[in-house]
This record gives sequence, structure tokens and C-alpha cells, in this order.
Amino acid sequence: MKYRFLLMAVALCGCIAPIQAADTLAPDALAKSVTDEVLTIVRADKEIQSGNQKKVVQLVESKVAPHFNFVRMTQLAMGRNWRQASAGQQKLLIDEFRTLLVRTYTSAFTQYKNQTVVYRAPRMAAADTDVVVQSFIKQPGGQPVAVDYSMEKTGGGWKVYNVKIEGVSLVENYRNTFNTEIQRSGVDGLIKSLSERNKVLAQQVQGQ
Repeated sequence: MKYRFLLMAVALCGCIAPIQAADTLAPDALAKSVTDEVLTIVRADKEIQSGNQKKVVQLVESKVAPHFNFVRMTQLAMGRNWRQASAGQQKLLIDEFRTLLVRTYTSAFTQYKNQTVVYRAPRMAAADTDVVVQSFIKQPGGQPVAVDYSMEKTGGGWKVYNVKIEGVSLVENYRNTFNTEIQRSGVDGLIKSLSERNKVLAQQVQGQ
């Protein structure tokens, strides 16, 4: 799972863009327009390369997170269990899941080692509001890895709501984990589990 997040974090650089551009660019163009620039920054930043997670948190929070629909991602990860949660529990789940993903991406970014990303233009009509953008991460000495983004068009531009790495879905992976935790200790138990995991990740960042 940690390796998958590394690949995801590298490709997610392609989703980093100013809000103005996100409002107007096609999904693949949005990804392509900034990939080279961001990867150049990551390669050149000695603090990120040395594992400075605090700096990467700022990067992910300000540049990557705004281009994800964490509400829908949480709903998909919860599956049928979403309807069991109260409004208050749903808000906590969204907050904790968002925090978990951001902090996991942060850890992955610090492991970046000169991967490059190539995107394919999606097959889509002008009126489409839901597309899959395919990308391939090229690794020195290794086979390209396929990373697909499910993206939807919103009032704030195109946003990612699921990621597949070599056909393995992020939200489906978490759905299995969430189902197991809910069966064992209910929705509150899942919230507690996510909160505890986030506290551990936060301590790792603060300990630098």
C-alpha cells in the first residue's frame, strides 16, 4: 500500500494547478499543464528530498487537496455503510479520511526518486462530466505503472474522486478496511481508528 501511494503521489503532481486553470482546462490538460513544473520543484527541493514532511504537508494541502472530492471519496469508501452514519458521524468521517489521505501522500512524496509521468487524452465528448484520465509512471529501470484517475466536473473544475493503480481501486481498498472495522466496532469505532492513525502520522511529522 505504501508503494502504491508513492506512485499515486508522483502522478498526483499532475493534478496540481491554480484554481483559475482548474476552472477552464480539460481534465487531461489540467494534469499535463503542471506535471513537469511540479516534478522539477520536487527534484530540486533538498528539504523534500531529505524527507521534510512538514514542507510536503504544506505542498499537498495547498496544491493537491483542492483538486479532490473528499466527500465523494468518503461516500464511496463507506459504501452501504454511509447511510448508517448520522450527519455528525459523516462529517467526522470525511475530515478524518481527508487527513489520512493527505498525510499518507506526504509520506509518499518524501520517497520520490526521479519518476516521470505520461498522460493519455481521455475519450470524452464536450458535454461529459465524468471521465477517466489514464497516466503511466515511468521508473528508472522498471516497467511503467498505470495510474487511472476518475474525475468529475464540478463548479470548481475537474476533481478526482477515485484512483486506480494497475487496476486496484483506492476507494475499494479502503471500503474493505472500513467494512471490517464497522462490523467489529461500528461507525464510531471506525472514526476512532482513523483518528488514532492520524495522530500517529501527525506525531511523525512533528517529530522532525
